[in-house]
Amino acid sequence: MIRENRIDARMHELSESEPPFRRVAEGRGQVAGTTPPWQEEMLHIFVRNQMRVALFMPALVVFFALTNLTWVPTFIAIPWLGAYLLLEVHQLLLSRRYLAIDFRHNAPPQTERWLRTFTINEILHATLWLATLVIFWKPGETLQHMFIGATIMTTLAIRLLVANSYLPLVMAGNGLVLMGLSLRAAFSSSAADMAMAGMVLVLGLFLFQIARRLQASMKEMLEYRRQREELIDELARQRDTAERARRQAEEANRAKSQFLAAMSHELRTPLNAIMGFSEIISSEMLGPLQVERYKEYANDIHRSGSYLLNLIEDILDLSRIEAGRVELKEEVVDVVAEAKTAINLLSMKAEARKQKLVLAAREGVELLGNARYIRQMWVNLVSNAIKFTPNGGKITLSVRRLEGGNLALEVMDTGEGIPEHELQKVTQSFARGSSATRKAVDGAGLGLAIVNGLARLHDARLELESQVGKGTTARIVFPARRVISGARADLMRGDVAEDSLEHQLLLLTA
Repeated sequence: MIRENRIDARMHELSESEPPFRRVAEGRGQVAGTTPPWQEEMLHIFVRNQMRVALFMPALVVFFALTNLTWVPTFIAIPWLGAYLLLEVHQLLLSRRYLAIDFRHNAPPQTERWLRTFTINEILHATLWLATLVIFWKPGETLQHMFIGATIMTTLAIRLLVANSYLPLVMAGNGLVLMGLSLRAAFSSSAADMAMAGMVLVLGLFLFQIARRLQASMKEMLEYRRQREELIDELARQRDTAERARRQAEEANRAKSQFLAAMSHELRTPLNAIMGFSEIISSEMLGPLQVERYKEYANDIHRSGSYLLNLIEDILDLSRIEAGRVELKEEVVDVVAEAKTAINLLSMKAEARKQKLVLAAREGVELLGNARYIRQMWVNLVSNAIKFTPNGGKITLSVRRLEGGNLALEVMDTGEGIPEHELQKVTQSFARGSSATRKAVDGAGLGLAIVNGLARLHDARLELESQVGKGTTARIVFPARRVISGARADLMRGDVAEDSLEHQLLLLTA
């Protein structure tokens, strides 16, 4: 975890200091230069590091040249110092130009050309340091030799920190200086110089090994960052695609609802005429029919028209719910009374199938909602239970309080039940379970979808529990805040507290 946090912190630092090579290349449809993107970014890190040590290196060189005046004449040390400072200024200008191209012109760098330029500059730095081993080196001055060796190794370490992101630059400059210092000390007659040669060689190999590992780590971090950015881009594209698909689905759903509402409205007018005239014929209001079969046909027409009209009413209700055009006009609703109304409306249908409708609920249970919609939910659930309960079965309606104060309206039947994998499907529009399809049960699969929509309108939810072969329980769970009783119920009816202040007090205390 600590290592990942450090990597993320380093990556954040890099993201603030590096130009967006990958985004520029993608925008132009090509990859800049002939090197991989991670190498381009490493070169950029090298240039940024150059800027960070732009003041420290000249200060170190000035200190080195002035200190060597103890052993070296001024006409040798000062020109060398001037040449080195000019080279530092040149390198600083190159770095600024490189960064200006990236940010001001928003153009990807020509990596190979810049790499050659910086490599030549590193070789020139190395040449100046190698020159000190010839023009500054005084035979027999062990102290000076140690000072030169220590300064050069310090410089190599600094250059290592600057150029560790790009190993070719480390080898171009530091490698030459390291080999020159080792050979110069090795061919000296002093034992101390020979010991220094061995130490310099070992330390140099160690520094190069560190540089190699640092470059590998840097490459790994840059590759990790690139992959993360690609993943983020891909997720963003997938999110945009999903958002477009969602909007298209919503538009299609709205268009479907509008179409259903328009067509249902247009169909109701001729259906009402068909049902009216068929009822006139079957009741022989204009005179007796000569052929009795015509009366049977008229009854069939009336029943078919009633079925179609009920289907159209369901489609209209569902289209209004899906289009969000159903407004909830809240009032105090006696849910038990509405359950009795549903039983009265469907009792003849249940008796025709010798089914028993049972109400198991105490009187006076009230909630805040719309009476017509709650009655419609009861009717749809009971009608659905009648369809799928065999002859002689039992259907029980109940109202009970749950833990937390929620209120549940339940319809339990003794039908064959719904398979578990179909429970989610049957609450969708125009969805029919395998039992309905197998037994050719009448209906378009809208009843539970309408109940589900009306339940959500009341901030409630529809739950289905079923066991194959034992029956199904459909449950509508209303939140506790919709359950009312006592003074609050009277207040909602407007029976008490005519004064507005008293109304407010009752709302707070009921």
